[in-house]
Amino acid sequence: MYQFDIAAGSKAELHHDLHAALDALTADEPDAIANMANAAALIWQYLPDLNWSGFYRMVGDGLVLGPFQGKAACIRIPLGKGVCGAAAATRTTQLVADVHAFPGHIACDAASASELVVPIVHEGRLLGVLDLDSPSAGRFDAEDAAGCEALMTLLAPRIAA
Repeated sequence: MYQFDIAAGSKAELHHDLHAALDALTADEPDAIANMANAAALIWQYLPDLNWSGFYRMVGDGLVLGPFQGKAACIRIPLGKGVCGAAAATRTTQLVADVHAFPGHIACDAASASELVVPIVHEGRLLGVLDLDSPSAGRFDAEDAAGCEALMTLLAPRIAA
């Protein structure tokens, strides 16, 4: 059992502490699924106001559900479809304040109002995406995006097997 001292202070401190905790959890573990599972659980536990935290893995020519925390989710997402598919197709972080205004949004949970999706790329290869959903509109900001991008930069080589 892991116990982490995650800051209750500023958002910058929170993301810094999440980074340190994820590093500690995954540093010596070679299994990609175990590392994604612990990352999803860590983010779910410490980032406030989420209703879903997890991964979609690049398998063949599309995204396939990976480890997550939250309600049951869509299993397969084609590239370019929804927020996750857009992030994967463009390899750019998608910060969506209102998912209902996003063309082609895929609603796995009707309670979701905003979404942050970060592509995971290692040595030029798309491994998948980190997907975070919130029931609050405008929940995510540029600081959340930068913090989660740093988390995925750390995690990418640890799930690239």
